[in-house]
Amino acid sequence: MKKFFLFLLAIIVVGVFSVTIYGFFQFKDRHEGYWLDLTLKSSNPGEVKSGFAKVDISPEITETWIDVNGDAQFNAEDGDTFDDVNGNGKFDAVWLAGFQNSRAAQSILDPLWARAMVLDDGQNQIAICVIDMIGFGNDEVITTRKMIQESVPELDYVIISSTHVHSSPDLMGMWGPSEYERGVDPKYLEKVQEGIELAVTEAFKSRVPAKFKFAIEEEKLKPLVGDTRDPQVFDSSLKLMQVINKKTDETLGTLMNWGNHPETLWLENIKVSSDFADPWRNMVESGIVVGDSTLMDGVGGVAIFLNGAVGGLMTTHPSMEVTDPFSGGSFQYQDVNKIMAQGRALAKATLETLSDSSVTTIEELNLNVRAKSLELKMDNQLFHLAAFLGIFDRGFTKWKHIRSEVSAWTLGPATFVHVPGELYPEILHGGVESPEGADYTIEPQEVPAIQTMIQGEFKFFGGISNDMIGYIVPKSQWDVNPPFTYGYESRPYGEINSLGPETAPAIHRAVLEVLNDLK
Repeated sequence: MKKFFLFLLAIIVVGVFSVTIYGFFQFKDRHEGYWLDLTLKSSNPGEVKSGFAKVDISPEITETWIDVNGDAQFNAEDGDTFDDVNGNGKFDAVWLAGFQNSRAAQSILDPLWARAMVLDDGQNQIAICVIDMIGFGNDEVITTRKMIQESVPELDYVIISSTHVHSSPDLMGMWGPSEYERGVDPKYLEKVQEGIELAVTEAFKSRVPAKFKFAIEEEKLKPLVGDTRDPQVFDSSLKLMQVINKKTDETLGTLMNWGNHPETLWLENIKVSSDFADPWRNMVESGIVVGDSTLMDGVGGVAIFLNGAVGGLMTTHPSMEVTDPFSGGSFQYQDVNKIMAQGRALAKATLETLSDSSVTTIEELNLNVRAKSLELKMDNQLFHLAAFLGIFDRGFTKWKHIRSEVSAWTLGPATFVHVPGELYPEILHGGVESPEGADYTIEPQEVPAIQTMIQGEFKFFGGISNDMIGYIVPKSQWDVNPPFTYGYESRPYGEINSLGPETAPAIHRAVLEVLNDLK
């Protein structure tokens, strides 16, 4: 009996040791020693060079499937079947990110892109690349930056943002065939990283002396955005920067900043798509064409959609109709007709705003940048489990803490702010509340509103930049335990996909710090 207990104890000790070693490697910092603390200051305004490029990063779908019951989830028990092209007896699917697990791609509706812009004022050189993905973790951002550094060592700083589209392949891990299986294809992740590197490299090579137009449209896009969580604070304004070749007057590219989830196709969609971003960008570049008629001319160049503050949840919900501004037709069902109508509405507002004769062109600017890494506490126990199981490939800088990043940069009269997730608009614009039923009986912590602290005439905001940490929920509105706020019968959605209640105050403090440093 004594030997049995000794044997059992040995097994327990070995098991605990094995789990400890496994956990150590799962939580190990992927970029030990990496810490960004960057300040770039330019002297007097002068000529700025710019270049744009875009690279197709669409996946290859080799194995398709039949969705027998139309639930958009592959499940063999439902009778769903797949085409086993390589004969390995396993469904080699492209798992789509967003909404539910096991949403396998059936085909490609429109391409996914890595779209890049480079700015060079003669002293500082930066790049921003926006990819049609739901998100891109900070560890992957750093890896990609190191790749770009090999190709373009002249670049001082690279920003990588995601459009947050919900019909792109899973690059985060949590939308695999089940809740306990990682959904990321390592080969496809590598393809995306190589696409970013190529887009940035080509944009850098193509830079020429440029002039810039900045504009804001605040009213026309309000019908296209819904806030599904109180308080109702909207971020529906459209901020634009058109970059024009100084010598030829041809458009090099247009940066279009608007806050809305690209998920108009909704959860039944099983086609790879960049959602409303695809028709919007195409029409800004090439014009709005219906049949044989050109309704509006495009401006050319490369159009880039930079998403904004989408927490809340800012979205074009299936209950919302979208009206085509040209045909007058209204579309509620979430299909290609709806995103085409939305694309036309977005493109029309964009092209009309850029053509306004009151929009001034600026030829001499300077570029200033402030960026910094920060540690964020991961309180979400499900996220801990996902990291341990390998569903998330995310390293810890220390126990329960991850590395993330905030940044801000100025270009002439414009300031651009970047945060690593889905910021609730009230943190940006003001209106944070302390509702009855919240888990913390405290006054709003994220004050003053970030927008009030941004200098310059034109204020751009890029969410899901240089990381994807989920929702950034005001701490005084944090709501996990009953009774729930605003009369909700169950806990609201944002907290489920958030690091924790300390995230918003930490992000808010860090953003105010970098903005203050830019002054």
